[in-house]
Amino acid sequence: MSMAEFRFDRLFIGGEWVAPIDGGLRDSIDPATGQPWTQVAFGGVRDVDRAVAAARAAFEGPWRKMAPWERAGLLRKFAELYATQVEALAQVESRDNGRAIRESRGDIGLHPQYWHWFASLADKADGRTIPMDDSVHAFTSRLPVGVVGTITPWNVPLMAATWKLGPALAAGCTVVLKPAEQTPASSLALAHLFEQAGFPPGVVNVVPGDGPVAGARLVAHPDVDKIAFTGEGATAKTILKTGADTLKRFSFELGGKAPHIIFADADIENAVNAATGSAWALCGQSCALGSRVLVERPVYDRVVEAFRRNAGRVRVGNQMDPATHMGPQAHAEQLAKTLSYVDIGRDEGAELVAGGGRIDREGFAGGYFVEPTVFAGVAPQMRIAQEEIFGPVAAIIPFDGEDEAVAIANGTPYGLAAGLWTGDVGRAHRVANRIEAGMVWVNTYRYIRWSTPYGGVKTSGWGRENGVEALDSYLETRTTVISTTGKFADPFAN
Repeated sequence: MSMAEFRFDRLFIGGEWVAPIDGGLRDSIDPATGQPWTQVAFGGVRDVDRAVAAARAAFEGPWRKMAPWERAGLLRKFAELYATQVEALAQVESRDNGRAIRESRGDIGLHPQYWHWFASLADKADGRTIPMDDSVHAFTSRLPVGVVGTITPWNVPLMAATWKLGPALAAGCTVVLKPAEQTPASSLALAHLFEQAGFPPGVVNVVPGDGPVAGARLVAHPDVDKIAFTGEGATAKTILKTGADTLKRFSFELGGKAPHIIFADADIENAVNAATGSAWALCGQSCALGSRVLVERPVYDRVVEAFRRNAGRVRVGNQMDPATHMGPQAHAEQLAKTLSYVDIGRDEGAELVAGGGRIDREGFAGGYFVEPTVFAGVAPQMRIAQEEIFGPVAAIIPFDGEDEAVAIANGTPYGLAAGLWTGDVGRAHRVANRIEAGMVWVNTYRYIRWSTPYGGVKTSGWGRENGVEALDSYLETRTTVISTTGKFADPFAN
């Protein structure tokens, strides 16, 4: 399919493309122009209700009864279909959220491997035998949680959907997907592939809508068994409160303020390549962004200068241009937030080394473009070093020795990811072991694959995505005890 062949003006519910009942059509904005590029169907409360009903019917019917190896076969078929649509999906996602097309192609090009990985896990949800005595046979079984509501973010809609839907479907759950209201188009494109792959009706349902309306209803719905959410911590707290009445299960992938630690004995050239690349990837809109760059003092000035130099080498432009390194921010609110933090950094006394402004010259007018930005002389307790900006703003912090590096690295509420560069293998192990993060990269950065568990500690989230651990939050454990004698003593014999 081409981008033009995808349909965005209908919801995908129960295997059919249907008009919203209490929603309507909404413009989807191209962040490079600030103008609409297509219209997307938005659902409301009643649309969520019928999607949940379709998911429940599919779970109680064909999907739950389908043998695990058959589910695996459908997932493999979907993976193969996905691989043929990488370009079309990348075009939709980049148009919708402003991500540079070269990044979208690279990311989405890996997604089929994730789907193959989850397919390989579909028949691996086995239990265990529990040794007791000769009178009983005790064992556990792993069972799907049920209907899963997935709420995905605007920065990487397709990746987040892959990471959530893949293990949910492999586990035998059915899904209602509510993408972020700013970037709904790619999730509807995904629905076309589920339809073509032949998934039973209702197994996957896609209902774009506003968070306070469609999202809130999905969370509160009594027939939804689990919510899988990626987004802001404040929203996660609201989700917890809303879902408490029905005692749902939850998994959260939330924010981050990742430290990227560079020791003086590191390969500085490669460290800078990784640190500058990760600081401005996705226009800074990544939970694993290495936005706090901790540099040992002997090489601090050298690294600051390298950041300044590389900021000037970033080609900022229209996200659909293959030559573009960095596209616009995904929406106007995020642009305003990023620029506000530039002002905060200045007010706090940090040194603005590069960037810091909106780009609105000819060819950029109306778009949400911002310059790659570098602050030096940043103190660990400054707001630009503590709070998630979600923009291309790097804060470079000096340190002396391992203990101070670890203290600064762990000195935020977040704990999603971290990176460190050193030529000392002993130091690599020592420091990595002390960092409070769900993932630590040593002498590399943002290496994420289908088989490596991903998730945070502290306020960065609950649970893990990817790896064999991804199945855990979509499965329940049931214990079965069977008597081998059929005898039960009379309690009133004496």
